[in-house]
This record gives sequence, C-alpha cells and structure tokens, in this order.
Amino acid sequence: MIKKHFTLFLIVALSVLTLIAAAQDAGEYLILSAQYGTEQNHVDVTNTLKIVASHDQRFRMGNRTFGVDPDRGRVKVLRIFARGPNGQERMFEYREGSVLDGGQFRGWGRGEWGQGDWSGNWNGESERREEIRYEESENHADGRRRDEGEFRILRAQYGTDRNHVDVTRRLKQLARADLQFEMGNGTFGADPDPGRVKTLRIYARGPQGHERMFEFREGSVVDGSQFRGWGRGDWGNRNDHWSGRWEGEREEHDRDERRR
Repeated sequence: MIKKHFTLFLIVALSVLTLIAAAQDAGEYLILSAQYGTEQNHVDVTNTLKIVASHDQRFRMGNRTFGVDPDRGRVKVLRIFARGPNGQERMFEYREGSVLDGGQFRGWGRGEWGQGDWSGNWNGESERREEIRYEESENHADGRRRDEGEFRILRAQYGTDRNHVDVTRRLKQLARADLQFEMGNGTFGADPDPGRVKTLRIYARGPQGHERMFEFREGSVVDGSQFRGWGRGDWGNRNDHWSGRWEGEREEHDRDERRR
C-alpha cells in the first residue's frame, strides 16, 4: 500500500513540475534571433542565449554572459528579435547590466526557437519596411534624382578631432526626410565637445574606389544629392569598410608613403 501511495505521489509531482515548466515556456513571442553589441559592431548570440535560457528564466546580462565584448569601451545592448501572435516582428532591447526575464518568450527554457526568419536588420523589421517602401517609390522622378549621387557613404562622425561620435544611424533618418538640412548639435542630439565648433564628417567611397571625406561645419547646410542611395539609407552598413580615421583614408595613405 505504501509503495502504491509513493508511486502515485511521484506521478502527481512529475505532472505538477511538467505543468510549471509548460507555464514558464508559454510566452507570447517566439524568438527569431539574438544579437549583442552596438549598431556598428554586434554578434549573433542566439545559441549562447539558448544555453543560458535552459538554466535560468531570469538573469543579469553582460559581456561575461556571452563571453565576448564586440565593441570595447561602449555600452552594449542585447536585442532579441521575436515574432508575436499577429505575425509581426518585434525587437526587445536589454541594456548591458540589466536583468532579462524570459517569461514572455515561447519555449524559452526548451530552446525551441532561433530558427525563424529574422529580417536581419539591427533596428528591426519596421526600419526594413521603411527602406522597402522607399525603394518602391524610386520609380518617381524625384526619388531617382535624390539617389543618383556619385559617392557611397561609409560612415558619418560628428564632433572634433579629440571628441567625436558616430551619427551614421541618425543621418540615415534625416536623409529619408530631407535632401538638404541645416546641421548642428540639435540635429544629432549630442554635443561631443562642449565649447568647441564641431563638424560633421561624412566618409564615402567614390567611383574610383577611393575613400573621400566631406566636411560640414556646425550650422552649415548638408546637401545629400552627391551621395548614392541618400534617401533610401542603404549605406553605412557593416560591409561598407571605412578606414576608421577622423582625418580619413588620405592621412593613412600619406603616412604609408612617408614610411617607404
């Protein structure tokens, strides 16, 4: 009799544990992909996140969690791209050092996710839809005029030689709205070097394949007509290799010449 009661107890206990596990994994969103880093430098951490999720529903996240620091010296974020019940992609962002709760994600602890069709856009599917809509409108004469420039933008930096910030993403937003605009601290929402006159430096690649730097002084007007794909914003991506120098590729070339 005791053995039967013990067996019944085990069956009930296992059933309860199964129900609890199922409840923990019954979130609303199915994860498609997980990326960790910054807009300029980020890595896919989907598989690592699965391992962490199998042990914890809630955890504090940072470089140690994923064993990598994709952009040293800058605050990173974890972006989880998931599909909701309406079929739309949604992006969840967690700042480095914050606590992540997997309760809202379906199959979290089981790791039955990460094989979905992610848009591949760091800023989410909504930005990708904006790009597609603009591309469709290219057939209009004005669309063609805006985007037939000679130079392809690689990066955009704002500030001074000693203190400057990457404003590529913000420039894309401005480019979609205006062919020309007056530029300053208010434009980019930052003053990287208070008390000094700043410049916007746009690094672009020309038809000959060489990098060229365009400089716009704080308060001047930026005209995007000379840049290819200006209004579409299909530039300044990870595959667009910039020399990484505030002074541009030319200074690096001059140094190489002096070494010879």
